[in-house]
Amino acid sequence: MRMGAGVPKQFLEINGKPVVIHTLELFQYHAMIDKIYISVLEEYIDYMQALVDEYHLTKVAGIVPGGETAQDSIYHALKKAESENPPDSIVLLHDGVRPYVYADVITDNIRAVKQYGSAITGTPGYETVVLSRDGQKVDQVPLRKEIFTAQAPQSFYLKDILSAHDQIRVTPGRYHDMVDACTIMTTLGRQVHLVYGNRGNIKVTTPEDVYIFRGLLQYKENEQAFGFGLTNRIQAKMDHYRRKQEREAQPD
Repeated sequence: MRMGAGVPKQFLEINGKPVVIHTLELFQYHAMIDKIYISVLEEYIDYMQALVDEYHLTKVAGIVPGGETAQDSIYHALKKAESENPPDSIVLLHDGVRPYVYADVITDNIRAVKQYGSAITGTPGYETVVLSRDGQKVDQVPLRKEIFTAQAPQSFYLKDILSAHDQIRVTPGRYHDMVDACTIMTTLGRQVHLVYGNRGNIKVTTPEDVYIFRGLLQYKENEQAFGFGLTNRIQAKMDHYRRKQEREAQPD
């Protein structure tokens, strides 16, 4: 509804490719990823399988029907993974509509789980965050240096994240206000480790996000084609101007 589109947002095509494929390819081509499990609305499973075949996503090990909530959908994928993998496997939970996570962030997540047992991708907050209980007045202004925005992947040992889901699912509220794995873990009093993510790791949710992602893709294409990005080009222009000034300042 927020996207205002007639199809689920993960199937919207950007630069001729569905958003979910942009996302999946990041994991398909990462050397440390062995298997991919996809949870999707049941009526789109056949279409998702067709896309997997079309784009040769050979690491996809299963496509399962989603549930009533996002966390139900994740649980279905985790249970499928549990049936085919050891309990100490590392799982990275990722949104199908986060198509711009860096490979280094995926690597850092895996390494953090091995070292700390968990990894929550996040970026430092650059704007002032205010808390308001009624949406009318400001109740609290947290220190900006203590604010991070949680993103994905959010990564754990398979047995740990399944145990957490099982505990939450038997509570009266189940997944009420449980927006992600980080919320589930902290609600249960479990420690989670922060891994720094990349700023472009947006969740494509609104029409504005589509334009942002298109811009990010163009930025990546420029880097690949010319060997440098926006800031490098600016620095190159500044260096050229500086050298010109130095030449002009030299005596004849």
